[in-house]
This record gives sequence, C-alpha cells and structure tokens, in this order.
Amino acid sequence: MVEPEALLPLAIEAAEAAAHLLRTEVLDVAGIATKSSATDLVTELDDAAEALIVARLLDARPDDGVLGEEGRAREGRSGVRWVIDPLDGTTNFVYGYPAYAVSIGAEVDGEVVTGVVVDVSRGVRYTAAHGRGAHADGRPLRVTATTELAKALVGTGFAYDAAVRRRQAEVLPTVLPAVRDIRRGGAAALDLCAVAAGQLDGFWERGLALWDRAAGGLIAAEAGARVGRIGPDDPVTLVVAAPGIYDALVGLLKGAGAAFSA
Repeated sequence: MVEPEALLPLAIEAAEAAAHLLRTEVLDVAGIATKSSATDLVTELDDAAEALIVARLLDARPDDGVLGEEGRAREGRSGVRWVIDPLDGTTNFVYGYPAYAVSIGAEVDGEVVTGVVVDVSRGVRYTAAHGRGAHADGRPLRVTATTELAKALVGTGFAYDAAVRRRQAEVLPTVLPAVRDIRRGGAAALDLCAVAAGQLDGFWERGLALWDRAAGGLIAAEAGARVGRIGPDDPVTLVVAAPGIYDALVGLLKGAGAAFSA
C-alpha cells in the first residue's frame, strides 16, 4: 500500500519543473491552437509541460498509470495513477493574465490521495495528502468559518462552449444578489486552492474534468471544505465550500436552475 505522503515529493518535483518551464520559455504565438471550441486554447507549452511531468513521474515510478489533459494516458500496474493538468488556465497564460497553474494529483486504487498545485505567477505551492491536511508553502490551510451565505465570497467558472456558457449565465441573476460577490479567475485548480486558503468561501462550476479538480479538490477537502455535487439532477456541477455555507449554496444553485442538460 502506497502512503499518500510518500508520493508528495515526486509530485512536487515534477510540478515545480513544469512551472519553471512555463516561466522561462517564450510563448510562440504560432504555436497556439484550439481544442473543443474557438475559445478553448492550447499552446505548445501545454504539451511540453505535460511531457516533462510524465517523464519525471515515470522515470521514478515506471509501473504507475497516467491521465493527462493533453492526451497522455496509460494503464499502470502499481495501483497509482497520476492525474495531470500541465497548464490550468491556458487562456490566462496566453493573455499574460496572472492566474494559471500546474496541477498534479495522485490516485491510489481510484481515490485521489495526493495533490500539488503550483501557482506559476505567484510562485505559491499548494499541497495535500489524504488525512494530513493542506498547506501553502508549508503553512497550514483552513477554510473560512462563515455561516452566512449573504456574506460569502464565491467563485465560479464557465464552459468553453458558447451555448453552455449562456445557460450558466442564467444562474447569475439569482446567485449574485444572494452572496457578497462572485469571482471568476479562469483556473479551477487555483479557485479550489483559494477556498482552501480562505480567499473564497465557496466555488461551483459545471463540467470540470478530473484533471481540473483532482489536486485542487483534495487540497480544499483537506483544508476542511465540503466537496460534492448539486445532486442527482446535476451530477456534473462541482460544489466546494466552507461547511457553514455548503448546504445553503447548493440550495441556492438548485433554486437558480444550475442543473441543465448540455
């Protein structure tokens, strides 16, 4: 049985190496393409960072599995699978907006037990191991103690598909007057870490992939956040919040019609 903490040093090493690559390489504008839609950007550096991470991980643990956003995937024999987002917030990165991250989570037998998120611009490293708490550069993290939704600062994100974004926006007229305010950072991994650090009281987003939420979700949970879904009617909307407002936020989102089919 692999101990979650035993996987952290390797995850940190790989994430920091990728962050260094993103800080030092010059972005070639000609190397920007799109994935699922015209607004879903990908750069050559996304792929280079993922290749670097996978090489570091498998050099050290050749029997592990891998699931990467940029397409690298392999079955493993060890029971460990690394879930990688080499550049979360690619659009921010392309525009020079300082909110993008490297995210690496490790699953053991299908459960995320280790997570590292490196805020590339600020140089902050968030880490967590199951049952061991969450930290930012070694400092323990804890979610806020807020119990009033009206005083909660919450974050969200939007899909790349224009039709889905339109439906997501229909929720905002109900949610915005009911909370302190809403933030949209554009990098889900960092938003989840913001909940862990008490910089947001809660967060929701529809349709996040596993690599978007694996490491950040664990970090938030280990900092005391409740992590779940709106419910059976909307199993794809992630809700992460301080325990004191979680139920109220879920109820508000349900009432606002957050559940819909794509």
